Amino acid sequence: MLKTVRVMFWVAVVATALMQLWDEYQARQWHKPLHVALYPVNADDSAEVEAYIASLQADDFEVIAQYFAREARRYRLPLSQPIFLHLGPAIKRIPPAPPAVNAPLLDIIFWSLKFRWFAWQHQPPVGQSVDIRLYLLYHDVHTHSRLLHSTALQKGRIGRVNLFAVAAQHEQNTVVIAHELLHTLSASDKYDLNTNAPLRPQGYAEPYMQPLYPQKKAEIMAGKIPLTENRARMAINLDETVIGRPTSREIGWAK
Repeated sequence: MLKTVRVMFWVAVVATALMQLWDEYQARQWHKPLHVALYPVNADDSAEVEAYIASLQADDFEVIAQYFAREARRYRLPLSQPIFLHLGPAIKRIPPAPPAVNAPLLDIIFWSLKFRWFAWQHQPPVGQSVDIRLYLLYHDVHTHSRLLHSTALQKGRIGRVNLFAVAAQHEQNTVVIAHELLHTLSASDKYDLNTNAPLRPQGYAEPYMQPLYPQKKAEIMAGKIPLTENRARMAINLDETVIGRPTSREIGWAK
């Protein structure tokens, strides 16, 4: 009996993994649009952050959907709008924080499982069946000069996005949200993890432009516009970014 239970358990595990792989494959075929739920989180338990979250409207994030529609046209994707975003209710609990970059693999796996369990428990309805869930962790700009890197998982298609809770930062927040959304679709970072400098050529919007500098836009998975060989600045809004060809291949937009 115990042996049968063990066999059934592993059959269920393997079947779940195969179904997830198939679902991820189908998402990158782009036969239909993907729906993204955005769940704001008051990461500082601050009254100011709470007021900012209460002020958010679904239309505030429409620029992200428009960005993906614009970039999809450049790659001739047969969808006029590949991404739809839905603003959900605020989540009162904070998703588990990822381990340090150099943490043991076991710690990373354990955190991934905890995050996926959190997401399964915290997915209030948004009026539409969703494919991706992003938890937007808003921080008080008066107590944070810098934020930790955001994190997203392809497995489970969930993201933990660190943002500033101030209207003046909203456009740059949309760059971070779009970047993490692409991570859930298999896009990789295109910057040096030690220096944060865009990698060449994959982290450049126009890697073969002559003269090479200054670049006019940022590759979205690099996030910065190279101005010289050793200097780059953050993109301030989505209009200053593009989805480069290497990223388009990773997400299934180009061969």
